[in-house]
Amino acid sequence: MSEKLKILFLCTGNSCRSQMAEGWARHLKGDVIEAYSAGVETHGLNPLAVKAMAEAGVDISKHCCKNVSTLMNVPFDYVVTVCSSANEACPRFPGKAKVVHVGFDDPPRLAQGAKSPEEALSHYRRVRDEIRTFVERLPEALVAGRKKE
Repeated sequence: MSEKLKILFLCTGNSCRSQMAEGWARHLKGDVIEAYSAGVETHGLNPLAVKAMAEAGVDISKHCCKNVSTLMNVPFDYVVTVCSSANEACPRFPGKAKVVHVGFDDPPRLAQGAKSPEEALSHYRRVRDEIRTFVERLPEALVAGRKKE
């Protein structure tokens, strides 16, 4: 049996998109992927992201926010940047890690003008579902989206 692919989902604050991606990867692809998430900063776990994922049957409430610097010694196969800021600030990883950028909209930014929690949550649900679609295509989608090494 081959070893699981080690994939880091990297975002700005490790509060929403990267956490959702890690949750989906563990839930859908735990047999072939060892998933991690981190941020170039840490903003704390976003409660609306937790709620949106729970609605889909994935519990990320026990996840914690991690700075990418704490994971630099993990031998990742892929680093998937899920926002432009993380892609621009992505550090170089030792070893064979390939960096792939797959950007998703920022739910907190989209929800800023929401008139109700339900309206805000609709943005999180859309991005959650887009991330799920991407994760369902892993690991094949990484080869197609490969940007830089």
